[in-house]
Amino acid sequence: MRKNNRKHDEARNLSIVTNFQKNSIGSVLINFEDTKVICSTNISTHIPYWLKNENQGWLTAEYSMLPNSSNERINRDRGNKMSGRTQEIQRLIGRSLRQALNLKKLSGVMITVDCDVLNADGGTRTASISGAYIATYLALKNHFGTNPNRYFKNQVAAVSAGLVDGNPLLDLDYMEDSQADFDMNLVLNQNLDIIEIQGTSEKELPTIKILNNLISLATEGVRNIIFEQNKIIDEINNS
Repeated sequence: MRKNNRKHDEARNLSIVTNFQKNSIGSVLINFEDTKVICSTNISTHIPYWLKNENQGWLTAEYSMLPNSSNERINRDRGNKMSGRTQEIQRLIGRSLRQALNLKKLSGVMITVDCDVLNADGGTRTASISGAYIATYLALKNHFGTNPNRYFKNQVAAVSAGLVDGNPLLDLDYMEDSQADFDMNLVLNQNLDIIEIQGTSEKELPTIKILNNLISLATEGVRNIIFEQNKIIDEINNS
């Protein structure tokens, strides 16, 4: 039985608090129950040197887990000692958010997204992507003082799914993830087109049929996250 008696196709309760950080131009606290991530977006004109003559903007992302976000204290990433996991997740967040933006309409704009995990109970990277999209939307609205839709080409959200004891499950918590035979992260846009899929077999190897079932399960999960994102976007646009 899953925690809180969740059904196999039921995600954790989602809540998004906007303007969570006073000094950020766009920030949210995104909660998937016990997974909690602060996503904040900052905007500057410090464009990378290799884009100086390209007439476009850029977005980069940073990700970290705070020392007491897990059961055991996590050492802070410092300098060149950044873990491979942290680098992988940062790149995933950055790739996903760049797919959201029309960078040609953001010439000279440098966007930096920070995702800091306050509490980790599985799905921190997917929560970071879903929250960072809202934080970036809010930041662009505040920066330009107008509806930022023209700077976007996609809405982006993400969720995990996996096979645990032979059962397909949506939105794995930490215990489920640690016991999964196969787990995956699915990043989609508002049309449910695939931006990125990450999947790994830990024990049993899934068949193509099982993989397709998990993709369908995760797709419905993303659809529901986008629905919740849109509620927040409406609030932002009407504020």
